[in-house]
Amino acid sequence: MSGHVAPVRKPLITGNKTYHQITEDICRPTETAPSLSWVITFILSVMCLGMFAFAVAWTVWVGIGSWNLNRTINWGWDITNFVWWVGIGHAGTLISAILLLFRQKWRTGVNRAAEAMTIFAVMCAGQFPLIHMGRIWLAIFIFPYPNTRGPLWVNFNSPLLWDVFAISTYFTVSLLFWYAGLVPDFATVRDRAKGLRKQIYSVLSFGWNGSAKHWQRWESLSLILAGLATPLVLSVHTIVSFDFATSVIPGWHTTIFPPYFVAGAIFSGFAMVLTLMLIARKVLHLEDYITIEHIESMNKVILLTGSIVGVAYLTELFIAWYSGYIYEQFAFLNRVLGPYYWSYIGMMLCNVLSPQIFWSKRLRTSLFWTFFMSIFINIGMWFERFVIIATTLSRDYLPSSWSYYVPSWVEICIFIGSIGLFFTLFLIFTRVAPVVAIAEIKSILKTSGDQYIGPTAHHHDDAHHGTKIPSEVNDISSGGTVDIDGSTDTEIK
Repeated sequence: MSGHVAPVRKPLITGNKTYHQITEDICRPTETAPSLSWVITFILSVMCLGMFAFAVAWTVWVGIGSWNLNRTINWGWDITNFVWWVGIGHAGTLISAILLLFRQKWRTGVNRAAEAMTIFAVMCAGQFPLIHMGRIWLAIFIFPYPNTRGPLWVNFNSPLLWDVFAISTYFTVSLLFWYAGLVPDFATVRDRAKGLRKQIYSVLSFGWNGSAKHWQRWESLSLILAGLATPLVLSVHTIVSFDFATSVIPGWHTTIFPPYFVAGAIFSGFAMVLTLMLIARKVLHLEDYITIEHIESMNKVILLTGSIVGVAYLTELFIAWYSGYIYEQFAFLNRVLGPYYWSYIGMMLCNVLSPQIFWSKRLRTSLFWTFFMSIFINIGMWFERFVIIATTLSRDYLPSSWSYYVPSWVEICIFIGSIGLFFTLFLIFTRVAPVVAIAEIKSILKTSGDQYIGPTAHHHDDAHHGTKIPSEVNDISSGGTVDIDGSTDTEIK
C-alpha cells in the first residue's frame, strides 16, 4: 500500500477510476476518429498556417521593405512576437522540470500538454529572427563553424548570438525531456494497436517492455533532464532580456530586465497552458484527469507571477524617477502618456490588475473566468513586449526622427499565421500521442484518486495494521483488470 495521505487533500483523479479505465480514457483520442470540433479547429489552424507561408514568402521575395519598419523603429512586430513566443515556451519546462524535482503531484495532469506547448512555441519563436534577416538563406552564417570566410566570424559579444545558443540548447533539452516522457505511453498505444500503427509506435517506443530496469533508467533520465532544464528556464529568457538590457537606449539599459523577463515568461506560459488545458479537457473529455484542483494550482502560480510582474513595472517607474536621469524619465513618461498610451494601459490592466481576481477562491476555480483570464493575460503580455520595443524606439534623442509605427498587412499575417502554426502542431499532437501522461497518472492513483482520498472515499478498517484501507482497490485475487508495468493491459485471473 502507498503512504499516508492527509484526508483534507482534494483528489487529482476523479471518477473512481481503475488502471484499465485510465488507459482507455487517455488512449481513446489517438484511436478513434476526430470529433467535428477538432476538424473545424484544425481547418482554421491550417488556413492560418497557409497565411503564414504566404506572408513569409512575400517578405522573402519583396524584402523587409514590405514591413513598416524605418530607421527609428527597426524592431517592430517581428521581435515583439519573438519575445512573446519564447515567453510562452517557458512554462512547459517549468511545470515538468521544477515541479518534478519538488515532487508536486498536480503536475501529472498538465505536464504533457505543457511540454508539447514548449516545443511548438519555441518553433514559432525561432521563425522570427530568421525572417527578420531578410535574406533567410544566409541564416547558416549565425553558426560558428570552420569556414573559408577569412576574418569574417560571428560576433560572440552580441546578445543576439547568445540567443542562438540559449534557445537551441533549451529546445534540445526540452525536446529530449518531452520525448522521454512519451516513451512508456507510446508502448501502451503500441500494445493496443494493429498493423501499420503498431509498427510505427513500435519504432517510437524504442522497444520499451516495462521491465524494472527500463523504469529505473527512465526515472533516472527524467531527473537528469529535469536538473538540466531547470536552470535553462531561468537562463533562456534572461539572455533574451540581454537583447535590450545590454544596449544604451534609455528604457532598456536596466538591470531589472533579467528577473522581470523570467517572471513575465512564466506568467504568460502558465496562461497559455491553461488555455490549452481547458480546450483539451473539454474536447477530449479529460475532466477526470485535468481537475479543478489542477486549475486552481495553476491560477495560484499566475497570481504569484502576475504580482511579481506588477512589482517590476512599479520598480521601473520608481527607479526612472529616483535616478534623476532625464532621458530615462522621458522614456517612461512617453510610455505612460505618449502616443502608445493605450498599449501601456492594456499592459497594466491585463497583467497587474486583472490577475488579482484570483484571490477569490470562487473565481480561481471557475472554468469560465480561468479561460477568459488565460486569453486576457497573453494579450497583456504581448502588449508588454510591444511597449518595451515600439514605444522606446519611436522617440529617440532627436525629435526630428520621431515616428509612429503601424504594422503592415504582412506583419499582421505573419503573426496570425504563427498562431496557426502553433495550433496546427498541437492539434496533430493530440491525435498521435496521449495528451495526459498515462504512466504518471497511474503512479499517483492510490494517493490522489477520489476513491482513496477526499469526501467520496470509501474505507474499511484493517484489523492487522490499524489503518484505513480503500475498499475499492482492485485486488489481484479478485480477478480485476490491472496494468502490471504501466504499458500493457493484462487481465490476471
